[in-house]
Amino acid sequence: MKLGLGLYRHLLNRDHYQFAVQAGATHIVAHLCDYFADGRRDGQPIKNGSGWGRAGSPLWTVDELSALRREVNEAGLVLGAIENFDPAHWYDVLLDGPRKNAQLEDLKMMIRNVGRAGIPIIGYNFSLAGVCSRVMLPAARGSASSACMEAVDQNPVPNGMVWNMMYDEQAPTGTVPNISHEELWQRLYAFLEAVLPVAEEEGVKLAAHPDDPPVPVLRQIPRLVYQPQLYQRLIDMHPSPSNGLEICLGSIAEMTQGDVYQATEQYSRQDKVFYVHFRNVTGTVPRYREVFVDEGDIDMVRILRILRDNNFNGVLIPDHTPQMHCEAPWHAGMAFAMGYMKSAISMVMKE
Repeated sequence: MKLGLGLYRHLLNRDHYQFAVQAGATHIVAHLCDYFADGRRDGQPIKNGSGWGRAGSPLWTVDELSALRREVNEAGLVLGAIENFDPAHWYDVLLDGPRKNAQLEDLKMMIRNVGRAGIPIIGYNFSLAGVCSRVMLPAARGSASSACMEAVDQNPVPNGMVWNMMYDEQAPTGTVPNISHEELWQRLYAFLEAVLPVAEEEGVKLAAHPDDPPVPVLRQIPRLVYQPQLYQRLIDMHPSPSNGLEICLGSIAEMTQGDVYQATEQYSRQDKVFYVHFRNVTGTVPRYREVFVDEGDIDMVRILRILRDNNFNGVLIPDHTPQMHCEAPWHAGMAFAMGYMKSAISMVMKE
C-alpha cells in the first residue's frame, strides 16, 4: 500500500510536492479541474446553490500531462492518478444532450493522452448534481472546522449547471429535467461502452467514486452509487480490467445500508479497488460529520488489514480533512492525517 496526497489544480506546484514528501507521501493524485474558479483557495470546495464556480479547463494534452508527471517525478514522487473530468468536458454525456457524441470523442482522446503520458488511473464521478448539500461546521475534535451534512438540498439544478459547476452561464432559464434512476444507469452504460475499449488499449484504469453525499435523490435528480451494493452493478455492467472503483471510505460509511468493512472486503477481493479516499466520519446521511481520521465511526486499521489481506497495492490519500486552528489549517490537517496513515500502514504491513 502506498501513501499519497491529493492536490487541487492550484496546489500542483513545487511547494506542495515538497510538503507531500515531507509528510511521507510517495504518490500524488492530481485534480486538473479548477473547482475554485471563484477565487477562493482555502480548504475544499463547499458552495451550494450557485455551485463551486465556472467549469472550463482545457482538454488534457499529452504535453501537459507529461510535463506534470515530470514535475512530480522530479520532486521524488509518482503521479498515481488524475481525478475528475471537468464538467465542461462531458456535460452532455451526463445529460444525454446534443454534444454527447463529440464529448465522448474528447473523453477518449484525453484517456489516450493520460495513458501515453504514463499515468495509470483516472478517477471520475458520474453524477448530475455533483457534490453539494455540505456545510462547514466546528464539528471535529477540538472544534476543528470540517465538512458536514445537515439536510438534503432539493432545490432543482439550473440549466447550464452540472456536477455543481456552471458550464453555460447563458443557458435558457429553467432547470435540469428529472429522470429515473434507470435512465441514469443507461447513461453510465453508454459512457463505459464508449470509453472502456480505449482505456483498455492504453492501459488506463477508470475508477468510479460513489455518490457524495450518498442519497438516492439530490436536488431532485437521482444518484447512482448511494448504497455499497450498487458498486457491484457498475462493475458487472461492463466487465473489464479498466472498470473499477475509487473507494471513498467516508462516503461508504455515510450510506444508510451495508457495511464499510464488508464493502472493502467485497471489492478489494475482486481486485476492483484502484485507489482509496481514506477519511473518517460520524453519522450517516442526511446528517453526518467529517472528523479526524482517528476519531470517527470507521476502524481505519481494520480497513487497512482487509486491504492487505486482499493484496491491495494501490494508493491511499486523505482526500480531505478537518481544518486545524493554526496559520496553515489545510497543511496541518493533512499532515496529521498522513502521519496517522503512514504509521498505521507500516504497523499493518509488519504484522
